[in-house]
Amino acid sequence: MTLEAGSQGYASTRQASAVNRLRVLTVNTHKGFTAFNRRFILPELREAVRSTQADIVFLQEVLGSHDRHAARYPGWPQTSQYEFLADSMWSDYAYGRNAVYPDGHHGNALLSKYPILEHRNLDVSITGPERRGLLHCILDVPGQPHVHAICVHLSLLESHRQKQLLLLRQLLDALPVDEPVIIAGDFNDWQLHGNRTLQLQRELHEAFERHHGLLARTYPARLPLLRLDRIYLRNAQSHAPQILRHRPWTHLSDHLPLAVEVRL
Repeated sequence: MTLEAGSQGYASTRQASAVNRLRVLTVNTHKGFTAFNRRFILPELREAVRSTQADIVFLQEVLGSHDRHAARYPGWPQTSQYEFLADSMWSDYAYGRNAVYPDGHHGNALLSKYPILEHRNLDVSITGPERRGLLHCILDVPGQPHVHAICVHLSLLESHRQKQLLLLRQLLDALPVDEPVIIAGDFNDWQLHGNRTLQLQRELHEAFERHHGLLARTYPARLPLLRLDRIYLRNAQSHAPQILRHRPWTHLSDHLPLAVEVRL
């Protein structure tokens, strides 16, 4: 799929002061519902995301539209969920539609305080009904070469994940070797085989593994046992990675979010 211009348009940031640090957040939004879909909590999720003051937010399982939910739940936003979450805090956003069904569709999204120059959604679905994608955005960060942000949500099946990781590695190989890359999202890699595959990629590191020796436990949110969510970096350094394990996060999704400061 070809790259598309950013959804909000942009003015060049070349004259702005250089930015050397980015606050990054990744969260599986579970389509705006609590675990087991017991309660619609998108407004609370928006406040929690805003409180992090993140510069770039990687979102998985975010709804583009859902007619039945819109009719059923009071307070359902009139815009897409990613536009509702972006609000006035993130000027640019991009959406990659992955799963389409009679009532609507969902996928990955990226919110950014810096212009999104171009974006594309790479379909990495293998076979069957499970639809997955890699949302690749090119960001215009002042004082930096292009910054590549790739939002990931991989398959539940190991064999599919390995093929999807091969496609991710091919994407990385095609990017300029000297430009910063941030890869974040829900890898569903509970057996950790995928992490070993990505360790073969030159100069790529996972933030939590580098700082704590282990990947972060993020699922299920209230008693996290599995290490499903990741933040990988290339041509950038990670600082102070955090699992947001306190309230309200434990009650806003079935995954805990991850945050890290990225130094360019």
